[in-house]
Amino acid sequence: MTRTRNCILLIAAVSLLGFATAAPAANAQQQKMAMCNAQAKAKSLSGSERTQFMKGCLRAGGSHSHAMNRQQMKMKSCSADAKAKGLKGSARRSFMSSCLKGS
Repeated sequence: MTRTRNCILLIAAVSLLGFATAAPAANAQQQKMAMCNAQAKAKSLSGSERTQFMKGCLRAGGSHSHAMNRQQMKMKSCSADAKAKGLKGSARRSFMSSCLKGS
């Protein structure tokens, strides 16, 4: 009886360890996808060009050697939007402020 109980506890512990290590991998992949999406948006890619870019970006890990955090990705996206709108000076600062706040 004790041996069966120990086996069950061992299996449960190994299963929990597997779940604990799988979560960061999924999170890293999500970050990579978000970074590649931000880059494709900044380049105003669409259709087959965007598809090809995304394939290469996800395969190669993007053009950056380090992963950008959420704030950096948001800053890059807002900056690309401001550039696409041709904003400069105080209009750009105002747009960036509201964009980064999420409103």
